[in-house]
Amino acid sequence: CCLQSRRWGSPDQGVPGEAEQPEPELVEVEVGHTALLKCGLSHAQGNLSHVDWFSVHKEKRTLIFRVRQGQGQSEPGEYHNRLSLQDKGTALALTGVTPHDDRIFTCQGRRRAQEHRIRLRVYKAPEEPSIQVNTLGISVNSEEPVEVATCVGRNGYPVPQVTWYKNGQSLKEEKNRVHIQSSQTEESSGLFTLRSVLQAQVSKEDKDAQFYCELSYRLPSGNHMKESKEVTVPVFYPAERVWLEVEPEGMLKEGDRVEIRCLADGNPQPHFSIIKQNLNTREMEEERTDDNGVLVLDPAQKEHSGRYECQGLDLETTTSLQSDQQELVVNYVSDVRVSPAAPESQEGSSLTLNCEAESNQDLQFQWLREKTGKLLAKGQMLQLHKLKREEGGGYRCLASVPSVPGLNRSQLVNVAVFGPPWMALREKKMWVKENSVLNLSCEASGHPRPSIVWSVHGAASEQDQGPQSVLSVLNVLVTPELLETGAECVASNSLGRNTTIIFLELAHVGLILLPPLTPIHFMSSTPDSNRTTNLSTSTVSPPARANGTSTEKKLTEPESKGVVIVAVTVCVLVLALLGAVLYFFYKKGKLPCGRSGKQEITLPPSRKSEFVVEVKSDKLPEEMGLLQGSNGDKRAPGDQGEKYIDLRH
Repeated sequence: CCLQSRRWGSPDQGVPGEAEQPEPELVEVEVGHTALLKCGLSHAQGNLSHVDWFSVHKEKRTLIFRVRQGQGQSEPGEYHNRLSLQDKGTALALTGVTPHDDRIFTCQGRRRAQEHRIRLRVYKAPEEPSIQVNTLGISVNSEEPVEVATCVGRNGYPVPQVTWYKNGQSLKEEKNRVHIQSSQTEESSGLFTLRSVLQAQVSKEDKDAQFYCELSYRLPSGNHMKESKEVTVPVFYPAERVWLEVEPEGMLKEGDRVEIRCLADGNPQPHFSIIKQNLNTREMEEERTDDNGVLVLDPAQKEHSGRYECQGLDLETTTSLQSDQQELVVNYVSDVRVSPAAPESQEGSSLTLNCEAESNQDLQFQWLREKTGKLLAKGQMLQLHKLKREEGGGYRCLASVPSVPGLNRSQLVNVAVFGPPWMALREKKMWVKENSVLNLSCEASGHPRPSIVWSVHGAASEQDQGPQSVLSVLNVLVTPELLETGAECVASNSLGRNTTIIFLELAHVGLILLPPLTPIHFMSSTPDSNRTTNLSTSTVSPPARANGTSTEKKLTEPESKGVVIVAVTVCVLVLALLGAVLYFFYKKGKLPCGRSGKQEITLPPSRKSEFVVEVKSDKLPEEMGLLQGSNGDKRAPGDQGEKYIDLRH
């Protein structure tokens, strides 16, 4: 070892004639990758079997690796365990490259003159540049360049180059106008952080200017660049003009939400006040605004119409500015009135209604029926001829402005037609249960408005159904006395009285109470028909209407399967009994039928297959029952008050 040392000399000594050697071979690599250092010595005479590798940093040579007989050995130090032989000993691999490896490496053969130099270049792309704008803003009155923004590029190697841009145009140093100050900081990792500050004088035109910075750097693959986001710096400049703005635009109407605000072409905005001309004194008076200096009219009214203007005070220059006056018009429709205000008329006479309203625009009038919304007429006048009782009630006059959509007002008037009370029903029947609580209702209308009394005691309450209509509801307990007498509702006014009679019937199980004039049909089954006989009950015939104008409500009668079964059983028994009687008379020869020349009972052609037996009934029509066949045969008009049983074969 010592001999070898003497032969080769100290590793730290310089190599004679180094200055005369050619430029070193260039090798480029990114941080963290592996660099392959190839020794350029001649392969002849076993030159690569005995090689020493050195690193040169700040003109100091350091032995880092030895090759003996094709075997490599790493020297202690910063490159220990990071070097290895590659390509059969012709190259040295350096793993985990860092910025500190950016230097010259040499390989030296057995002879000192045999030396190959390698220049290792290390690169690292910086992070995305960040930019911080001056949020305090810049005044156009500043006499010197003021900081606009700061650009920072971190962890790059070597130091990247920075370029500033405004609206896409690069900025250069300009005396008293543009100044760029950049600095760099080396981290412990060997990477660099670049910090660049842009200072400039600005004008009013720069209020919307976009500033950004660009970092340029190199990698083994070539040149690259990264851009920051664009920023806008606040620029302060005095206002030169003030004006008024109204929202919404276009035609305004009463009820709208209207906002009046002042605007100026300065930054920051001056202190504003909104003034309005007093229509009586012609003096300008200041209006109260919200915290943002906006005058809100919600809802807008016709009194808000008038002349408005803005006044602005620049707090920095103490300059006062004034806008042009602007006319604000709030369109309106008001005081819609109908004459006569409370119209009354006799039935059969005529009535004229007239509508008036006030507006700053041309008006259009329409008459509508309040109950149905039907358009009756256009114009200020509505004429009603030959009034009928049902034509009483509400009529609405609608006054609108066609040129301002949605602007309209209306007035409702009720037409009263004189007459005695009208009843919704003259009489009605109700099916009830004994000892149950029942609500009886009665409705009447008329002019003057009728009052209602009941013939039975109970808790009564009234509800207005309209200006001339009333509904009375009576809460009663169903007692035997009430079942016997029923209830009578009496409505009266100064022109007369009218009544509604309510009949109460118990709902019996096994008994069907039917109206008069209804036949009973029994349909015998035929081979082609279903075995099940269809049975149904009829509904109560509607009672006569009072005045013939009210719509009658149908009453639903309770149904019971037991009732049908009992009725069918009774019919079958009656049929069997009649069949026995007929057979008895036939055997005795007292029945004129057959081929023996006896007289034949004549039937209509359509009823040849039917046998009819008439059974007189002395019961009241309301107590008669019905079982109607599925074919729905009707009775002849002369069969009123009688009960029939039809036998079909």
